[in-house]
Amino acid sequence: MTKLLTVFGATGQQGGSLIDYVLKNPELSKLYYLRGITRDASKASAASLKDKGVQVIQADLSDSQSLVSAVADSYAVFGVTNYWDKGSSPIEIAQGKAIANAAQAASVTLLIWSSLPNVSRMTKGALTEVAHFDSKAEVEEYIRNLPILSNFFMAGWYMQNHISYMRPKLQDNGSIVLSQTWSPTALLPMIDTTDTGKFVAPILLDPAKYSGKSFTCATAFYTPLELVGVWTKITGRKVTYAQVGADQARGNLTAEMQRKLKKSVGLIDDYSYFGPTGRKDLKWTLDQLTDAPNTWESFVKANEPWFFLIWMIRSSTLILSNLLADNKSGAAIQSAKYVAIHTSGG
Repeated sequence: MTKLLTVFGATGQQGGSLIDYVLKNPELSKLYYLRGITRDASKASAASLKDKGVQVIQADLSDSQSLVSAVADSYAVFGVTNYWDKGSSPIEIAQGKAIANAAQAASVTLLIWSSLPNVSRMTKGALTEVAHFDSKAEVEEYIRNLPILSNFFMAGWYMQNHISYMRPKLQDNGSIVLSQTWSPTALLPMIDTTDTGKFVAPILLDPAKYSGKSFTCATAFYTPLELVGVWTKITGRKVTYAQVGADQARGNLTAEMQRKLKKSVGLIDDYSYFGPTGRKDLKWTLDQLTDAPNTWESFVKANEPWFFLIWMIRSSTLILSNLLADNKSGAAIQSAKYVAIHTSGG
């Protein structure tokens, strides 16, 4: 008999990946049918889930009553919150606890919580404003004290960050540079968010075996130098790394994210993303998986056309602006067209 798995953040990176994986996995798709929770059931992404046979329920994480009905009849619940949605620890903590309370009230058997380490405790008070970690950790502690079977998914550094607000930038001199605050040899536990389902699968297949366990989720630790080395190898364009101050590493971050970045600069360099046992914990987690997670190499290769497009557009813009400054608009337009058509490799 199939059991109901309810997934919060069903149209987001973690929840969406889990749903896709369960639908495609022969064993899990026989064990579970799916319900996706979203804030807006009218979105195209929600409609797409319905087309795949997923129940789609609209619920507000700040409305505890809506959550109880949202998880009704569920055997398992995957809970995730987005700190950056409101930028508030009290709100994220309240939302996480509301999910947990709803699961308990609905007699859910298994609650899988998307957590992160408690940085304030891990650093013995040295870093106390890495709120998007600490708030999730506080919810985890709350869940561990509830009479419910629970497991914890702890995602590493998103590879997707590097095709959005932390992508390498084409400089005015034509060089391509990834600029961030980490030392060149800092260790980043990289995860492709589309692999979320691969890490949650063992828990869904044998909840009792992993009761109370935390899964440290990444494919491997990479240094910034290794990241740009892979970019260079796969795209054929030299990409270099530059360590800069927090003020220079803003990229496309919001003001709130910039402030948090300044406060958390030392986490990865001085303490490690997952703490002192991170390497051992990651090895244990990887040993539990049936399907190997995507590597950074495979991720860059899959997104290579995207990188080329961004750099081509930037190259075209630079040539156009430079030639227009010299009142050579006709030549500028022709040059921009040439770059857009002919820029590839090398």
